[in-house]
Amino acid sequence: MSPNLDNFYAVIPAGGVGSRLWPLSRANRPKFLHDIAGTGETLLRSTWLRLVPLCTEQRIMVVTGEAHAGEVREQLPELDGENIVLERSGRDSSAAIGLAAAILEQRNPGALLGSFAADHLVHSDVRFRRAVREAVGAAEEGYIVTIGIQPVEPSTAFGYIRAGDPLSIAGAPSARAVEAFVEKPSLGTARRYVSSGEYLWNAGMFIAKAARLLEVLAENAPELAAGVREIAAAWDTDRQEEVIERVWPTLDKIAIDYTVAEPAAKQGALAVIPGFFGWDDVGDFASVSRVHLEADSDAAITVIGDADRVVSHEATGLVVNRTDRVIAVAGIPNVVVVDTEDALLVTTCARAQQVKELVAKLRDSSHPEVL
Repeated sequence: MSPNLDNFYAVIPAGGVGSRLWPLSRANRPKFLHDIAGTGETLLRSTWLRLVPLCTEQRIMVVTGEAHAGEVREQLPELDGENIVLERSGRDSSAAIGLAAAILEQRNPGALLGSFAADHLVHSDVRFRRAVREAVGAAEEGYIVTIGIQPVEPSTAFGYIRAGDPLSIAGAPSARAVEAFVEKPSLGTARRYVSSGEYLWNAGMFIAKAARLLEVLAENAPELAAGVREIAAAWDTDRQEEVIERVWPTLDKIAIDYTVAEPAAKQGALAVIPGFFGWDDVGDFASVSRVHLEADSDAAITVIGDADRVVSHEATGLVVNRTDRVIAVAGIPNVVVVDTEDALLVTTCARAQQVKELVAKLRDSSHPEVL
């Protein structure tokens, strides 16, 4: 039985800085606004195109910061002006997704939404949409639903979902109960998870009836739920700006995993659909290098930018070239060089996760302007 998608709305939270991709990703131009994967489309645009066949252009909502509104509109000219929600400040995913759910429920009390990050990469859009349709089928039965990614390696960069028994839902034959969420594990633990076949990567995709999501949010973060409902009640009225300015800064800054997903799992109300569509959060330069290497396995050095200005000898890795300088690399395996007008990063793929700590040091340095 195929689920009815007439009331399905897609929400794209387009926030965060992507600090592990500094200096390419900056506060004023985060990674979702870049063509990180070399597909010819930015990550945001790719996400939009992936979702349109599921819900049409009129039923996609983007939640983003005020500073990014202009470029979001430029990259998504089809986006309905009523469907862009601008955050005064970053309050994390509970507030962003909660407000989107409250607005959609007010406009359509039967609305069912799916939240999909603006800065992830999917290899098979067809298989992705198949998984979303199953997720909608499970959500129609009252579940909060997530799509978990079939691991391809024992990664320590992602959280994990432990899948339990099948749920026997007609519109979602592969749906399983979620037994637990697990934070990013050690390598040894990740190896055990992958070999067991019981764990999936947590990709942060959530599908639910808007009213059901708000119900769980109210049970676990009542002040936050009341706040987003108050803002939504004033949305599209002459009170909108006043209410946002008063209420938004008071909302707790907390991820939706902790206010909705994990509590729902403990109640037996969370389902997971295994995803077999190829996924990457392209969260650091090691991931970016891997994505490009898969596309061109013969390249010793992957270049994002002007390849004619990059010369290498007995070196492998990734060079991101955003200047007119010639970059020469010799004798370094798995190097990462990111050259921009005002900042230069040199590291290795093995140390790519440490860029986040480097950014923290820069924030406290005498040159925070480069962030």
